[in-house]
Amino acid sequence: MKTHLKKFALLLCLVTLGSCDSDDDNNSTSNKTITEIAAGNANLSVLVSALQRTGLDATLDGTTKYTVFAPTNDKFNAFLQAKGFASVDAVPEAALTEILLNHVIAGEVTSGQLTTGYVKTLAKGSASSTNTLSMFVNTASGVVLNGGASNGGGTVVTADIDAKNGVIHIVDNVLDLPTIVNHAIANPNFSILVQALTRNDQPNFAGILSGTANSPFTVFAPTNTAFTNLLAELNLAGLANIPQATLENTLKYHVVTGANVLSTSLTNNMPPITTYQGQTFTISLTGGAKITDASNRVSNITATDVQASNGVIHVVDKVLLPSL
Repeated sequence: MKTHLKKFALLLCLVTLGSCDSDDDNNSTSNKTITEIAAGNANLSVLVSALQRTGLDATLDGTTKYTVFAPTNDKFNAFLQAKGFASVDAVPEAALTEILLNHVIAGEVTSGQLTTGYVKTLAKGSASSTNTLSMFVNTASGVVLNGGASNGGGTVVTADIDAKNGVIHIVDNVLDLPTIVNHAIANPNFSILVQALTRNDQPNFAGILSGTANSPFTVFAPTNTAFTNLLAELNLAGLANIPQATLENTLKYHVVTGANVLSTSLTNNMPPITTYQGQTFTISLTGGAKITDASNRVSNITATDVQASNGVIHVVDKVLLPSL
């Protein structure tokens, strides 16, 4: 009898564990689409209205997988008010579509799969018809997008809401279309460049590179290490020791106006590139993309095609110097 009871108990345990495992499997994956989940959340009703107005609700109701960063009603309403719109219906449909697409990346990416660096959204700015906007993700402390709310980005406050066609992350702000300046501020590796651009004796570079006059811009952005190496090269103690005119000319030398030059347009020994500063530099692709500046110094292009709404950024490992 004891043997039969033990067998029965073991069988009962196995059945119970099996049923529990089955329940866990059913609960781990939602049977609703992204659109259905958003529509069932009263705190996302403004987002849902915007999706319906642009027809993107159908896109997020299909079988293709997406990752959506979803702003709540209060954040969406605050964004509309700041932009001077009474409701989502007052926003031009084309502009609203791009704002929404700036919250969407292709594929299903959980918070644990996000790493610090750039991802592509589905949005397009006015600078390029082919290269979609970049988003800078910083996972050093949580998941911060495009530098956080103070920089037109946001922070994930509720992650990994699973849908059968992707995943939703709730964010604390509407993600505006990033400018060149937004991208520079968002990436900690450009902090010295931002300090240089905003030094109080310089032209209003932040205003210029945030705007549309003379845009689109192509910016070759030096990293913090590049600036540190420049200071050593020039035997200067810090950024503040660079003379005003030298810094202004150097910064302008990293900008090309009126062109959104993607890496696919770069060719070996292409004609010299004329910069915002007025002087030129040359590009070579032998052994990797390189720039030879007016001082005959060679810099490597280490990352390309960081797309902003008003231009594109390519990362360089050495500060370019004009002939001064």
